[in-house]
Amino acid sequence: MTGEPARVRQMWHLMEPLHAVLYYAPAAFEEAAALGHDTEERWASYFAWRAAPLGAAGADEVVRTFHSFAPRVVDRHVPAGWAVADPDAVLAARLRAVDRTYRALFGDRVEGAGFAEAAALARRAAEAAAPGVPGGLGAANSALPWPDAPHLTLWHAATVLREHRGDGHIAALTGAGLDPVESLVSFAAVGAAPAEVFASRGWSAEEWGAARLRLQERGLLAADGTATDTGRELRAKVELRTDEEAAAPWRALGEPERERLVQLLGEPWLEVIGSGLLPSANTLGIGKV
Repeated sequence: MTGEPARVRQMWHLMEPLHAVLYYAPAAFEEAAALGHDTEERWASYFAWRAAPLGAAGADEVVRTFHSFAPRVVDRHVPAGWAVADPDAVLAARLRAVDRTYRALFGDRVEGAGFAEAAALARRAAEAAAPGVPGGLGAANSALPWPDAPHLTLWHAATVLREHRGDGHIAALTGAGLDPVESLVSFAAVGAAPAEVFASRGWSAEEWGAARLRLQERGLLAADGTATDTGRELRAKVELRTDEEAAAPWRALGEPERERLVQLLGEPWLEVIGSGLLPSANTLGIGKV
């Protein structure tokens, strides 16, 4: 892959870890526990952190906007989580968690010129992503006020950009005729991650197997569960359309400024990856697609 789609995907691979570290950082679990969430597993806080920009969303809205989770998984945490802490309290705690996490990872550099410059560039890109898909997570995060501190601005921009991309990805999957569980099965089939990595999304073995059969009937999967040439072509088209839908923010920056942002974020990216906080295999296919 070359040209603009390759550059857009590069930016996703670069910025996704800067956003996703929230869901694994010790400070985030501490902030979630202070709100009253059970932190024995990460899902109660994950759904709270990620859904709070939607307001006190119900389970159906979260199922739709998150796309990949089995409804039964969402039902365990939404809307019950809003009785533990309302969305405004969650959003405030979310920023506290990011502040603590970034300071732990990057130290005094969060106060430096490099973070300020990166934050300004990332914000310009993120502002070009608004409003995105109406009712989507990109639009919901775009509507939130911008934090004042540069490192929090950077995280918020990364969040807007990744959720904007995610909304476009859901549209691409839907356009390809892939329902939520089929989306995961077909993604595993092209080697994005082992099938067991997707177990966190809560689909039963029966639901996973039924989705495999449906994809086999469409000629997208072979009998062993790997993608056929047709299946690989369909997934490649989905990823290409996702890149196309996510391109506008990076056009707003222009090539020299985008390259400057890559330069500025290279070291923080390496430090997040090297922190050990993020799982080596992920459901997004980072590094695989």
